This record gives sequence, C-alpha cells and structure tokens, in this order.
Amino acid sequence: MKIFQQSLDLKPRRRGFHIITYDVIDAMPQLSELKTGICQVFIQHTSASLSINENADPTVRQDFEMYFNKAVPENDPDYRHDDEGSDDMPAHLKAAMLGCSVTIPVRNGRLALGTWQGIYLCEHRNHGGQRRLVITAWGE
Repeated sequence: MKIFQQSLDLKPRRRGFHIITYDVIDAMPQLSELKTGICQVFIQHTSASLSINENADPTVRQDFEMYFNKAVPENDPDYRHDDEGSDDMPAHLKAAMLGCSVTIPVRNGRLALGTWQGIYLCEHRNHGGQRRLVITAWGE
C-alpha cells in the first residue's frame, strides 16, 4: 500500500461556495500512482468547511449560500461567541453542519467523482483569509 500526504494553502476567497476540485488534483499528482484507493481532503479551520456537490451550474452554489444564510442568520442576540464579528458564530455553526472533510474513491489514478460532482470550499466568513487543506491519499 502507498500513502501520500500533501498540504495545500488556498488563496483567500470571498464568502460563498467555491469549486476547488482542480486545486486538490493539482496538489496531489501522486493520485496517478494509485489504481484503487481513497483520497481524504481535510480543512484545518473551524469557520470554513468542505462538501461535494454540483459542479456545473453556479446557481447551485448561490442557492447554497442563500439557504445557509437563512438557516444560520447573523446578529442573533442569543449568540455569545462574536469575538470576530457578526459572521463569527454563524461561520462555526455552518462549518459544523457541513463538516471538515470529504472522502473520495480513487480509481485508475483519478478521483472517482460523478459527472456533475465537484469539491466545494465553503467559506463562511466575510474575510476568512487563506485556508489550509491536508490531502491524504492511500491505496494500491
């Protein structure tokens, strides 16, 4: 079995849902060495998250942002954690809802994503800054 691991620093992005599939693929050229395996992508932050969803129609990502803003509004007077502004606690809640990692099968040296699937960076802060991922792939 082979195991590969790589860190990836993503450039700062505005709040929203951003496709980062090719960033991940470019950061892990060793995927081509795996016939069968698994790739895990983990984000080392608590106010951004990862997801896999629609990669073609950008309105899906806009609708995700709209939904999460309705589901977890800013400026809720019951929030106690607001050290970094009104988007602070909502960002943590959204990240907890979506999760900090995605796991994708590797088949014949490629991520075995479906035709319309892409990896999303879900940026929940207005000014989240650079985000760091740890990508781990293993298999034969």
